[in-house]
Formats: sequence, C-alpha cells, structure tokens
Amino acid sequence: MTEPADNPVFDIATAYRKTAALIAAVKLDLFTAIGPEKASLDHLASKTGASTRGLRILCDYLVTLGLLKKQDLDYLPTNVSKIFLDESSPFAMGRSIEFLAAPEMLDLFLNDPAAYVLRGGSDGLAQVAPDSPIWVRFAKAMMPFAAPAAKRVAMHLSAQGEAPFTVLDIAAGHGLYGIEVAKAFPEALVTSIDWAEVLTVAKTNAEKAGVADRIRMVAGNALELDWGGDYDLILLPNFLHHFDFDTCISLLSKVRENLSSDGQVIGVDFVPNEDRISPPVPVMFAFQMLATTPSGDAYTTSELDVMAKKAGFLGAETRSLSPIPESLILFKT
Repeated sequence: MTEPADNPVFDIATAYRKTAALIAAVKLDLFTAIGPEKASLDHLASKTGASTRGLRILCDYLVTLGLLKKQDLDYLPTNVSKIFLDESSPFAMGRSIEFLAAPEMLDLFLNDPAAYVLRGGSDGLAQVAPDSPIWVRFAKAMMPFAAPAAKRVAMHLSAQGEAPFTVLDIAAGHGLYGIEVAKAFPEALVTSIDWAEVLTVAKTNAEKAGVADRIRMVAGNALELDWGGDYDLILLPNFLHHFDFDTCISLLSKVRENLSSDGQVIGVDFVPNEDRISPPVPVMFAFQMLATTPSGDAYTTSELDVMAKKAGFLGAETRSLSPIPESLILFKT
C-alpha cells in the first residue's frame, strides 16, 4: 500500500511546533519589527536582539505557515500577520498566546491527554480559586478576542431601544462587556463581579474608557456572593461553559432571582450545532473544556434552552456573532 502524499497525522502530531514558532515570534515582536513593507535579517536582528541564524530559521518556517512571505533574502508580512500580529494594528491579538499557550495550559493539554478523556475532565485551572494568577493573565491577554463581541452586545441592546439602568456583569474579567454597555447607555450603573486581582484589570480598562465612575467592582465568588438583586440587565459572558449542566441550572436560577420584573439576560459563549461536529471553533472549545475543567462543556442551543426552562426562564435562543466564533445567548423571560 502506498503512503499518501498528504499526511495529516504527521501535521497534527507535530502541531506543537507551530505553537512554539508563534510564541517565539510574538515574544520577539517580530511582526511589528518587520512592519508593513519588508525587512532584512540584519534589520530584524537589530530590532529584536535575536541571532540571524535563529531568525532565518524561524522566519522561513513562518513563511510555510502563511504568516510571512519571502522576497530574495527579505521577509514581508501577509494580510493575516498585518491584521492580527502587527501590534500597530487595532485587531492585533498575538498577545493572546500569554493565556492560550501559557505553560499551565500546555501542561494541562499535553501532559497526559488520555487521563482527562478517561476521567471526563481534569482538575483544571482552579476556576474557583481566588489566588490563581492565570485569570489575571486571561483578563489581559484575551481582550483582543473579547472586544468585538462586547461591542456587538452593546449594539444589540442599543437596537432594542430600552436603556438598562442597573447592570450586573458576572465574571467580568477584563470588564469589556460592562464597559461597552456603560459607554452605550450613559445612565447605566454596572456592578462587575470577579476575583480581586482580576478586577484591577477591569478597573484600569474602565478608567481608560472614561466610565469608571459608573462601574462598581465587587470581589468574590460569583456562585456564593449576594448579588443585590433587581437588575435590568445581567451579562453572562463566557461563564456557563466552565460548569456541568446542573451547576449551570443553579447559576441561571440565581440569575432569574436577581432580575427585575422586565429585566433581560444576555450570554456570550461558544455554541456548537446540534450535531456537535460543527462549526469547528465551538467543537474545539468543548475539547478545551475537557482538558481544563472538571466538568465544563460547550453547550448546544437545545441544551441551553433546557437549562433556561429548568431555571425559570421561558427558554433560550442563540444568534450567531459571525465572523466572531461565539454566539449571543438570549434568555427569555
């Protein structure tokens, strides 16, 4: 039998090399050093402090990955690297590797993958541990990913024409969801809940956005804290996926109890289709939850609808935020 020329198994088995190359390039700020035109190895060496040999091998590999182009002995950016990896771009997200490819994450994924499949989960990244530094790193690193979705949530609310006055942002992290709502509605008062160290990131972002005077930071475990109740809007950005089905129902029940009579609840999350094999990013995210949480998952629309009804809502519907790989989740009251 002839071995196929295209061997995806080899590519999958060695995919860690792509991750390593991206980490090296981002840490050296290579794409910004190259800039919008082209750069020689000597120029890149002077900008990054790296050896020309190391840069040559790295840049040649990045060419094969489609992140650079080569012209004679010089290197040029591709459209992808211009948009997403040059730090001068407003859409730059290379720094997200500080969380996505953090040593803790790589260890969880690669140390013993069969173990978390056998067990159906892992001890994870201590989602309920207030002293875990990974969540501060998450809040800082994932802002480029969260910013477009946060803006879309604010646009959705603005289109409805009903201005929320009291807003609760659960597991606020970087705080961008509450901040965008505060920017869209000048009368809105936002309460952001997360661990104390994480809220320092949200506070800094709120100050930069000019809305810090309307955002109250409350430190603690969102599952245990008294939220205060009677909110016009409760935000659940990327939170339900950390927990099992029953815990999600309990959390949503608490959300329902703390909602005003005409309030609304909006979630943002990775929602796979009912077949659970499409689209690719939410499907891959379910595997991430397997590797990094005890019992988290990426839930389908029908599963979210069941959760919502068991928690006292009329149901839940989802709306794609394409090209963002996440979905808007609307809990019906």
